[in-house]
Formats: sequence, C-alpha cells, structure tokens
Amino acid sequence: MTLLFVVLIGRIYWVQVVKGDFWYDEAKTRWAAEEKLVAKRGSITDRDGNMFAMDSIAYDVSVNPAMIHSLNIADEVAEGLHKILGKSEADLLKIVTAQKDNGDYYQQREIHEEGWKIDKALADKIVEFEDGLKKKYDKKDIGIIISNDQKRYYPRNAKASQLLGYVTKEGEAKTGIEAFFDEKLRGIDGELKYEKDGKRVQLAKGDVEYQPAKDGQDIALTIDMDIQDYVEKALQDIDDKYHPKSITAIAADPNTMEILAMANYPTFDPNTYWDSNYENAYNHSIKSLYEPGSTFKIVTLAAAVQEGIFNPNATYHSGSIAVPGTPVRDINKVGWGTITYLEGLKRSSNVAFVKLGWEQLGGEKLLDYINRFGFGKKTGIELGGESAGAINVNLSIPSDIARASFGQGKVQVTALQQVAAVAAVANGGKLMEPHIVKQIYDPNTQTTVKTEPKVINNNVISKETSKKVGEYLEQVVSDQEIGTGRNAYIEGYRVAGKTGTAQKVINGKYSSDKFVVSFIGYAPVENPKIVLYIVVDEPNDSTVGGGAVAAPAFKDIVYKSLKHMGIAPEIQGADDEKKEVTVTVPALSKLTVSAAKSQLKSRSLNVEVVGSGKTVIQQVPASGASVHPAQKVYLITEQRDKLKIPDMTGISLRDALEIASVLDIRVTAEGAGYVVSQKQVTKNGERLLQLTLSPELQQESGQDEAADADASKADTTNTQ
Repeated sequence: MTLLFVVLIGRIYWVQVVKGDFWYDEAKTRWAAEEKLVAKRGSITDRDGNMFAMDSIAYDVSVNPAMIHSLNIADEVAEGLHKILGKSEADLLKIVTAQKDNGDYYQQREIHEEGWKIDKALADKIVEFEDGLKKKYDKKDIGIIISNDQKRYYPRNAKASQLLGYVTKEGEAKTGIEAFFDEKLRGIDGELKYEKDGKRVQLAKGDVEYQPAKDGQDIALTIDMDIQDYVEKALQDIDDKYHPKSITAIAADPNTMEILAMANYPTFDPNTYWDSNYENAYNHSIKSLYEPGSTFKIVTLAAAVQEGIFNPNATYHSGSIAVPGTPVRDINKVGWGTITYLEGLKRSSNVAFVKLGWEQLGGEKLLDYINRFGFGKKTGIELGGESAGAINVNLSIPSDIARASFGQGKVQVTALQQVAAVAAVANGGKLMEPHIVKQIYDPNTQTTVKTEPKVINNNVISKETSKKVGEYLEQVVSDQEIGTGRNAYIEGYRVAGKTGTAQKVINGKYSSDKFVVSFIGYAPVENPKIVLYIVVDEPNDSTVGGGAVAAPAFKDIVYKSLKHMGIAPEIQGADDEKKEVTVTVPALSKLTVSAAKSQLKSRSLNVEVVGSGKTVIQQVPASGASVHPAQKVYLITEQRDKLKIPDMTGISLRDALEIASVLDIRVTAEGAGYVVSQKQVTKNGERLLQLTLSPELQQESGQDEAADADASKADTTNTQ
C-alpha cells in the first residue's frame, strides 16, 4: 500500500508540477472558444447613391437525419423540400437519410446549392412547411434547420451586370467591379476568442481576445442610373427587332471621360448567376476587338483637318480607287461620280478616305495620329481584362495603310477606345483616361478618395480642328438627303456623328452577309455633354447598316439624356431669339393606325399604339397640343377593358392622367413635372398606377420604328 501511494504521489507530482505548464496549456485549448466576425462587404452605387450591390441577409437550410429517421418522415421531408427548393427528390432523400460509416445517422447535413443562401420569401415557405409537420406529428422539432447567413444582393437585377460582375455563394468575386476592387470591397474579418465551461458558456473571469472586423469600402461609380436605363432599354429594342449576337453601348462625359452608362446585351442577373450562360457576363465594352469600320474615319478626318489637307469643297471621283493588291470600292461600287470631299464624308465614301489617308497624309502620319488617339494600348479604366487592341499596319504595304484609313484590315479596337478617341475630338483635342469610379469611401477611417479627371495627351488635335471636325460631322447627321447618320438627327440639338458598317472576317475572309454595324457621336456640338457609341454584332438583316440599326437608338438615348441633364432643345426664331422646339399634334381620331402613323412621322413625332385595333378611337395628347418632336403620341385603338398600361415615361402628369382615365385606372403621383417611372399595383382588388415625377426629367421615350429604307443603302460598307 505504501509503495502504491508513493507511485501515485510521484505521478501526481510529475503531472502537476514537472509537466504542469504543459497540461495547463492543453486544458486552455479545451476551454477556448473562437468566433469569426464576418466583415460586411462594401456597397456599390451609382454617382447619386442609387444602390447597385450590397450585402443582404440570407438563410441556409440543413436537416438532422438522425431526428428525421427517428420520426420516420424522410420521404415526407424530401418531397416537401423538393417542391419548395426545386432540388431533385432523390438527391434530397440521400441527404435526409445520410449515415456515417458506423451506421449512425448524421446530426446535421446542409442542402447545397438550392438550400444555401436563399432569400426570405423562400425561407418563409420552409418555415411554413416545418410548422405543418410539427403540428401534424405534435413535435417541437422535426429536424429541419434554418440558420442566418448573408449574401451579395443586386437590387437592380440585370442592370449593368457585366460592369458590376458578381460574387459567388462561396464568396469569390467574379469579373467586373466586384473582382477588380475585391480587396477593397471585402474588408477584413475579425475574431473573438474567450474561455468557456463544459456547457460552452463564457467564463466570467476568463481571458478574452477581441479583434473587430473591418468592413469593406463603399464604391460610388460614375454611372448615371437614368442614362443606364435609357441605354439598356434601347439595346433591348434593338435585340427585339434584329436579334444580333451581341450589342454594346458606352455613354461618357467627353470633358472628363466619366462613364455615364455601359451596357451589353444579352445580359444576366447576378443574383442568379448560375442560371445564365457564362458568355452573358462578358463585358464586350472593354474586351472584344472589332474592325471599327467607318466610325474610324473620324480619326482620319481629324488628322487631315489638323494637317490642313482636308478641303471640303475639293472634288474627287468616287466609286473605286486602285490600291496595290486589291482596289477599294465605295458601297455602291460605281460611286456617285465626281463629288466634294464633304459629300464623300456625308455618304461615308471609302474612296475619299483612302485618298485622304493613304495618298495625302501618308502611312507614317496616319499611324502617328492613330497612336495619338490612344489606339493600340489600354485606356487605363478601373476594370480587369481590358484589351489593348491591335494596330498592325505595315507601312511598306499600301493596302494596309489604305484600309486603315477607313477602319478595316490591320486595325482592331475596343468600344471604349473608340469612345475615348471621339471624346478627344469633341472636347477640344484632349485624350482623357476613362473612369468608372467616382469615389471610394472607407468606413473605418471615414475618408473619401475621389477620382480626378486625367489627361493622357493634352493636344491630340487643336481646338480649332476640334471645332471644324464637329461641324463636318454634324452635317453627316443634319443632311436629311444624303447623310448616312440622318436617323440620329434630333430637332433642336446639334448632333455630330458617324455610322459604321464593317464586314466580319470569317475563316480569314471578309463575309458578304455578316456585319458589325455601329454609330458613334456626341451632342450638343457647340458644348458636348455626352458621347455615345453603339455596336451591334451581326444583326439578322444583312442589308441594314449602322444608320438604320444603331442611329435611331442613339437618337433616343441622347435626346433623353440631354433632357435629363437639363439641356433644353432650341431653335433660332425670326428675331434671332432662341426658342424651344414644339410641334402641333394633328387630329388623329377615326383615322386608321397606318394613316395616323404617317401623319405623326411627317411631323417627326414618336408614336405608341395602345391596343390591337385598326382605327384610332382616342389620342393623347389631344389634337392641337404643342409638344417636342421626340415626345410620344399615344393612339388608343380598343375599349378600356381590353387595354394594357403603356409606358408613360417622359409625358406630363396631365397627359398621364388622361391616359389613365381612358384605361379606367386610378393614379397616385409623387413629385411634379414629367413621369420618370411608373409601377402598377393591385389594392383591394383595384388596379392602381403609381407615378413618380420630376420637373427636370422630361424624358420622351422611343422613336419611330419605321426606319428610312434607304438608310442602310446609304451607309458605307467596308468592302474589299
């Protein structure tokens, strides 16, 4: 017994004294508990604080297979969750009956992907289903677990989605702003360490280590939500009519190169990114390369004017020009006879620009100006994956120089490079670095870093050249007889622009029926506030050009944007006093829809037919009303009980109320002035239309769908 106690006491001494520190540290690891404090990801907004992306509460669904087995309700649980979450019943049955290797049932199994980070509406359905089972089996718990989580939420759904990018459920930032600024947005997680007892309750006098989370920084973009809306709606209209492979549009302030809108179509919803093709998340604005076609003639024109070569009244013989290798031809091949260079610009004559670029400027000078305008290198915008483009013009090959002069051959550019170059023409000759970020706010230091405009080249061309080029490009739009850009003409505004219709290279050869059509321009010419580029890749009609496809959308977007900026249209009165443009609405009641459309088209008024009837029953605004040419006139063709509510964006409250009275729908209005948004709701079984108005946003939407049939024929195709 003595020996036993000696050994025991010796062992206690060894453990408690000799190895005491070791075992104390081991014990502390068992007492210690650690919690991760998740940092809030920074928000992304537009320039006015309208939310694009934010963190939001989410819910995770898991099950307790052991409890479900004990209640013998596995089939019932799997069937119910299948109906709510959409996950296959077979897969759910495997989860709710999951067992360990020793045959014991698991205590908890998560339902991925369908039950992971779901929204509240879906979580409420799970709770309702769970409560039903609890009541049915008279149990307080039936083995369905819903826990709180957070997810990235995009309240505008698909709006600007390629620009924003998305964050996966695993928290990985993909593409766009989310990926480029991931380090700033994600913040730094904190942690809390404390000591606990056997029941995991924190010890009152235990050690505590606390490291607070540092939330991510908030990013305000230069995007204007309203202009983004105008652009995306116009792109959807193009898609509905021409079904192209893709459409890209960029709007910017030419004086600062702040991007006001950037959109691609087709698009995707980052909230449900897994339901979309990966290609829909591709930002063509900065990544895709195009042979720009005739829009690139602006560079050659600016260079020729700057060098004193361009004489608008000088003449040349159009049709074709002999270039070593393959001759260059105009779109109609036989040309228009002997014409002036200004007429050649209006008609988008390839021959005119070959003579200016190859014969008169020469290869070295032309290439120098192409480089001055920023082509062949990245613009520096705050987005990942930007392409630098490719200018591979060989000065020893005449056809390379000749074709580069009108945007074909060894010239490949991005849409953003085109916008930056034309902005330099518009703003007096300054090549600016494009910016998509307005400012970044750090909530931890409460500091804001603003992005300042940055000039890359202060004198690409002179101010005098900029003014002259603007006046020449204005005539491409204003000349309603031969101007290829005439469909972009906006009454009351001076618009400069250029069409483009470039053949695509398929298997190393120029296709005869696949084109990239485009339009680029800016307004007002005398004080540019917006530059806009629209690119349509492979419209389903190979006979249409940029003047027919992209120019009407340009007109629609630019008109709404200028009104949004508070720039009113003006005309010169007889006494040299500037007056706002108005048109008197004709009497259209009892006319056929086609006859009414014809009358409105003759007055440059836009039209929306409400109903599917053949005769106009009523019109809004009424006959005799004075409106701007771009405002819509609504033609009511059916009785009120058969009518759908039309888009009222841009009309006055008085006209909106008149339309509502025709439709027999009650209206509530917030604000004053003109309709900027509308929402239909049902209250107590009654249709109710909620209108939001603003005094400055007189946004008349749409344009006449009947494009000039000759526009595509007048537009210049880059032919071999």
